[in-house]
Amino acid sequence: MSIQKTADAYRNNRVGPVLRTSEITEGVIEAAQEDNPGKEIRVDDKTAYVRIDTDGELILRRETLERTLGRPFRMSELEVNLGSFAGRIETTDDYVRFYYEKTL
Repeated sequence: MSIQKTADAYRNNRVGPVLRTSEITEGVIEAAQEDNPGKEIRVDDKTAYVRIDTDGELILRRETLERTLGRPFRMSELEVNLGSFAGRIETTDDYVRFYYEKTL
């Protein structure tokens, strides 16, 4: 990374989960793409973990996750597989939202 890129790294507005690689990873990626239409979802697979992010706000809905995984899903399952995340997080029984209140 160049010195300029390093100096500007804090200026990004990317948000989203960093998941331990597990049985739900592919379903979460698919749900992120479906639940955030018109947004470019970036997936960075590091083998042991997968970073899923986009600019500003990323939402994952339980209903979508159930469809992509083909089974009932509780949002607490996502939290168990969540190694980290970027941004702020809002969780309910029906969705998880990663976001920034202010952007740079």
